[in-house]
Amino acid sequence: MATSAVPPLSSSGVFTTAGSILIDAPREKVWQVLLDFGSYKEWNAFVRGQTLVSPAGVALADQTPAGGELMLIAPVHLPPTMGKPRFMESHSTTVRITTIDHENYRAAWVTAGALPKWALFAERWQTLTIVDGKTKYESIEVFSGILAYVVNFFTGKNLDLGVKAMAEGLKSHSERA
Repeated sequence: MATSAVPPLSSSGVFTTAGSILIDAPREKVWQVLLDFGSYKEWNAFVRGQTLVSPAGVALADQTPAGGELMLIAPVHLPPTMGKPRFMESHSTTVRITTIDHENYRAAWVTAGALPKWALFAERWQTLTIVDGKTKYESIEVFSGILAYVVNFFTGKNLDLGVKAMAEGLKSHSERA
């Protein structure tokens, strides 16, 4: 599978969810928090957990993210909540990590489910840059395929809320002393 080393254009999909926030913490610390999937339940109201898994879905002993690894993202709370979601508000998805770039502070993955790309495909990028001495977190996820229209209709607004909640949680957790 050929993958690009740059985020997709918003115009390349059916819809996009994106967000950014400035974080008053060193980029290295924010990167560490972002890649510590086990801590997500402490601060992330949107994506409550991410686990590297085998093709059979079994959690890997080594949870160090790397390109090519499968990752179960679960539970995903739509709308975002630190509490227990209501009925039908908890979801999951499996993705394949395409980029973990420690030098440039970028992480990306694509959907790895059973559906073909023409039916539903998503690509998410998260990046950290320095702006005015602070860390800027940016996230973009581009959805494509015929079922992306359905996803957008039913969960588009909650996905936007989720990306915002994740950015705010990352900021709050990273800025703690």
